Amino acid sequence: MTRLKELYQKDVVPQLMKNFNYRNPMRVPRLEKITLNMGLGEAVQNVKILDSAVEELSLIAGQRAVITRAKRSIAAFKLREGMPIGVTVTLRRNRMEEFFDKLVNVALPRVRDFRGVSGKAFDGRGNYSLGIREQVIFPEINLDKIDKVKGLNISIVTTAKTDEEGKELLRLMGMPFRN
Repeated sequence: MTRLKELYQKDVVPQLMKNFNYRNPMRVPRLEKITLNMGLGEAVQNVKILDSAVEELSLIAGQRAVITRAKRSIAAFKLREGMPIGVTVTLRRNRMEEFFDKLVNVALPRVRDFRGVSGKAFDGRGNYSLGIREQVIFPEINLDKIDKVKGLNISIVTTAKTDEEGKELLRLMGMPFRN
């Protein structure tokens, strides 16, 4: 059992049951999946940048990344339907828990001038999105092999019904929200 799962079962579930008056522990919100996404607009001119992005995102996630393609053509961006423009990974279960633990305890504290993440980035259904400007905050990334600093989006999907439940779940699991 991962460290996060143990924390969830021993501390988070009883606390949430008490805070939101749940009668059944199966009603308590939990993490469903975490999606990592890198949008690379420069890939239209330089396709080689996708190879490094796939490798870096695969190292960060611990799971092979998939290249995403354009759904429709946009002439202003010189983009044709089907051209590769991004990289994504969806994590579930153990890999998701290990990534969340690494994100909260290792990566976010390495951000320069870090004071916590915004508590306003919820979508209305208890899911949280977070943007990271530099992928170098993750310990797996070797600074010598980086050709370009790229950002990534992290979407944390929960089974919570409201933003309040989702925020409380993430806070109890260690997400450092700003005051």
